[in-house]
Amino acid sequence: MAGAMGDRLGELISEYDVPGAALAYLHQGELHESAAGVLNTRTGAKASPDSLFQIGSVTKVWTATQIMLLAEQGLLTLDTPVAELLPEFRVADPEVTRTVTVRHLLTHTSGIDGDLFLDTGRGDDCVERYVEACAELAQNHPLGVTQSYCNSGFIIAGRLVERMTGQVWDQALREQIIEPLGLTHTWTLPEDVLRFGAAVGHVDGEPAPAWGLMRSCGPAGLINARPADVVAFARAHLEGGLLKDPRAMWEPQVELPNPHTLGRHWGLGWILDEWDGHRVVSHGGNTIGQSAMLWMLPDTGTIACAVVNGGHSAAFMHALSTELFRDLDGVAVPPVLGPPEQPVEVDGSRFAGVYERVGARITIAERDGGLSLTMESTGALKVLDEPVAFGLTAVDEVTFVGRMPGDPQWLSAVFYELADGSPYVHLGARATPKIS
Repeated sequence: MAGAMGDRLGELISEYDVPGAALAYLHQGELHESAAGVLNTRTGAKASPDSLFQIGSVTKVWTATQIMLLAEQGLLTLDTPVAELLPEFRVADPEVTRTVTVRHLLTHTSGIDGDLFLDTGRGDDCVERYVEACAELAQNHPLGVTQSYCNSGFIIAGRLVERMTGQVWDQALREQIIEPLGLTHTWTLPEDVLRFGAAVGHVDGEPAPAWGLMRSCGPAGLINARPADVVAFARAHLEGGLLKDPRAMWEPQVELPNPHTLGRHWGLGWILDEWDGHRVVSHGGNTIGQSAMLWMLPDTGTIACAVVNGGHSAAFMHALSTELFRDLDGVAVPPVLGPPEQPVEVDGSRFAGVYERVGARITIAERDGGLSLTMESTGALKVLDEPVAFGLTAVDEVTFVGRMPGDPQWLSAVFYELADGSPYVHLGARATPKIS
């Protein structure tokens, strides 16, 4: 199987225009590794199983694990208000400042606008300075009433790690997780990463204009690793080696308004779903032209991590996981939600309008009897993203699907209301309020 998957990896990167990829998976106690393609299309440097790729938001599970380690030491609880641990902590809403808890951060239910990408320098105080800047962040939704992916919340969680350990997040990560697990190919800072064969992200087939995110985003997405190290991290969650009770992190904490994107529930750091009757514990990550996925099936003991540096990454990951878990465990990965076989007649006019949160503006408009969606970046990453527009096809009364131009993967959008009647759209794991 290992050799066959290595060959198949090369075929899949060609099919999905991926420059380079690496894969590691644990099956029946044995680790298998493979790689294909190149790390950089300009240099032609070959990808290998030991190459370091940016795992992006898979980092959040590591940060959540750091928090759980501190909880086991009695230094905090999940329901401790953040302000009790960080008295200087502020967001725009005074009540949220006072009452938001550690659990809210780890489950993306704080409502704090989550896509503040702010460069606060390369110094060891960068996370501290980022949290100071959160004083101006408004609420995306009221505290605890729904789920919306929140990078800011995990950077705040990283600052909690710094306060509780007395170390910068990067060093605490090494002492809490990386060194105890003996991970030799896991790093956060570019000066460490460049000592290894490191992948370069690609956008539209060309090397990305920036290699990585700003250091202040560390706790939310700055780990670089080879897939085998990520599998070893997940194995410690499955078999023990870090936490006394790692499975507590798999307990559902909140139901996702849009279950068609990542999973049905969020746990503590982890995304939770079910495939073919099997529990799936996972997380994905995207940076500038790089993507990663980590999957774990507790009842079969299979863990897999795949990383890529460009191309149609979402479609690639779905195709890879479909084949991998079918062949290893006989598990059928559900297909991505697409248009129904028979058209569904829905009056979508009530959903038309502008939906906006920090960093993104979504415009829903009526078009040819249906709906269209235009997405614009408005924050620090605006220079890297052009506005995109595509049509939406109804699946049911509130669920629509569409595809970005040139992308084979369908995206889903779910329109819904909070208990107070406030209208939202849930797209890309984020809840965006309608403003007009």
